Amino acid sequence: MSIKKVYRAALVGTGSIGEAHVNAVEATLGRVTLDAVVDIDAERVAQFAKRHHVPRSYTDFAKLLREDKPDIVLVATPPAQHTPMSIAAMEAGAWVLCEKPLCGSLAELDQIQAAEARTGRYTACIFQMRFGSSTAHVRRLAASGQMGRPLVGICNTLWFRDVAYYAVPWRGRWETELGGPTMGLGIHAMDHFLHLMGDWSEVRSMAGTLDRAIEVEDISMALVKFKNGAFGSIVNSALSPRQETYLRLDYQRATLELTHLYGYTRDNWKLTPVPPVENDSLMQAWQSFPLDVGSTHGAQLNAFVADMDANRRPLTSGEEARQTLEFLTAIYKSAFTGEIVKRGSIKPGDSFYTALHGNRAPKRTKGQAPELG
Repeated sequence: MSIKKVYRAALVGTGSIGEAHVNAVEATLGRVTLDAVVDIDAERVAQFAKRHHVPRSYTDFAKLLREDKPDIVLVATPPAQHTPMSIAAMEAGAWVLCEKPLCGSLAELDQIQAAEARTGRYTACIFQMRFGSSTAHVRRLAASGQMGRPLVGICNTLWFRDVAYYAVPWRGRWETELGGPTMGLGIHAMDHFLHLMGDWSEVRSMAGTLDRAIEVEDISMALVKFKNGAFGSIVNSALSPRQETYLRLDYQRATLELTHLYGYTRDNWKLTPVPPVENDSLMQAWQSFPLDVGSTHGAQLNAFVADMDANRRPLTSGEEARQTLEFLTAIYKSAFTGEIVKRGSIKPGDSFYTALHGNRAPKRTKGQAPELG
């Protein structure tokens, strides 16, 4: 038996999501070690390193790359830093697994992909909802044709973020958060939705800032047409006290529902077949679940390690990452222009290619109350 390589990882950012990355490293059962951590806050990074037994801590990202030479860089910083850090890490020889949003525009994604081509390394976005084993089961069942064609889909991210949440200086601003619940909250469920429903072809949407004193939107809604002919509806909210993440996929012969909040297992799914009894074969196929793996950072990191072993592009990089980012960009463009936005139409020269808001967002400074009525 060949001995598998152990990959050395460095974590950038020690905020609350940093704990999920520590747990993810542990879930690899020794295939990845967390050897270094960096944060601009010297006291916080030292405490984090001590708490998690990380041997080296830094306050300078460039110094970490130069001295530690990690195999994997886990980027968990505020969104505006994702693109330059991902590119710098690849240029230093590392593969990158980056928190969402991967970057702030299609132009930045092109910069990341150019760095991939130049370095031979890859940057993938954290889209852990794709990596629950029950999602692979759903995709296999759909591909078998037993449920028929997909016809209707619903994707709701109904979350609640209060005033204290937006008091963090980088939140609520286009320049630093890159968007509201469309980009920062609903991105997970929407990526999962696209992964299950297939390629999208056009979007029409609206967005607004109804209750939070922020620059970015606090609500968006969209209608989407898929390449396979199916229709879908999407809600992304930061204003919903009873929180829920909900996907519903209506096929010709069955409805699939997934209800959860921040993560799921097989128990969060429900299948409702069209009667009568001859659909017993569908129920039998549905109940033949693989070993249950939840939709965690650890599940995605294990898949990422397998990609590194095989030297292949990770699932949530490249064109898969582009499909989701282009979809979110289309939601913003449709909301701010009133246009129906078709896939592939946002290109260099379009203001939305270089900025999600296309310089069309209503002018509002952080702390200023939204204008209603």
